[in-house]
Amino acid sequence: MIEGYRELDFSKTYLITGGAGFIGFFLSKRLLEQGCRVVGLDNMNNYYDVNLKESRLKKLEGYARYTFIKRDISDKDNVKQVFKEYKPNIIVNLAAQAGVRYSIENPDSYIQSNIIGFYNILEACRHNQVDHLVYASSSSVYGANINVPFSTEDQVDNPVSLYAATKKSNELMAHTYSQLYDIPCTGLRFFTVYGPMGRPDMAYFGFAEKIFNGEAISVFNYGDCYRDFTYIDDIVESVARILCNPPVKRVEKDSILNGIQYAVYNIGNNQPEKLMDYIAALEKALSKAVGREIVAKKEFLPMQLGDVKVTYSNSSPLERDFDFKPSTSIEEGLQKFADWYVDYYRVS
Repeated sequence: MIEGYRELDFSKTYLITGGAGFIGFFLSKRLLEQGCRVVGLDNMNNYYDVNLKESRLKKLEGYARYTFIKRDISDKDNVKQVFKEYKPNIIVNLAAQAGVRYSIENPDSYIQSNIIGFYNILEACRHNQVDHLVYASSSSVYGANINVPFSTEDQVDNPVSLYAATKKSNELMAHTYSQLYDIPCTGLRFFTVYGPMGRPDMAYFGFAEKIFNGEAISVFNYGDCYRDFTYIDDIVESVARILCNPPVKRVEKDSILNGIQYAVYNIGNNQPEKLMDYIAALEKALSKAVGREIVAKKEFLPMQLGDVKVTYSNSSPLERDFDFKPSTSIEEGLQKFADWYVDYYRVS
């Protein structure tokens, strides 16, 4: 663990953008349960079911130290006002237009949210003294990388989707602002996050919906894909450990990078699963949740534009610096998802 490791500081105000989102909700809940003051910010767009976002927020209503604001980070005045009014100390930027395939069809929304929105957050951090900016990057930045497992030391200059390109851009922008304006920044490359109350646009969620509707699920690259599936609790634990521990100042004499506080971590399970095995585990979990055998109808298709065959995280730096390694099995994680899904959607 890093020298001088600090636990969560209850005297700080934590601003979480994308606060009604999947990771944003669970991170907010974790911080609130430990007594932290949390300000959530979200534009509540309709990229997926707004009712699910509202259900997440409803679970946070009872916490006295929680404030939710419906605003869009792509509006610079909105962001400036939030910083002025709430004076956050630690910023967690999770607001983004997500989805690889959606970026092929709707590029404008990615530039607006992921580029302009993130720029507005950086500018607000520049003009307001903050302790730490933590922001979501993505495993998609590795693009067509053939070296596995993926390491943060690898070159990531070959994105295969606009979404990936925006996330790589975020890392470059954060690095620049960190170097120019002394903003401690940590980027987090998340690997295929899943779990209860997750995003309906993710494959496992869509699979469940189609299975119960009697529809065939689309299995791309004819099932020959591998993903480093990471359970939501492991993601939240990783982020929580990082929040009050900004990167140490880099020592590079006679370099403009001397003193910079900037880092990037992979957060993944370090155990890629074959897509067909993941589907089998989901079938088993759903079967147990409803008390009857569930077998998915499958339509095997070629690789989709913007997709990659393998994601595989080298998360050893996370374990080295924060003494934590994501380790929830897909069997355990998918069962928790299946139990929630059946209850939430009242499936029988």
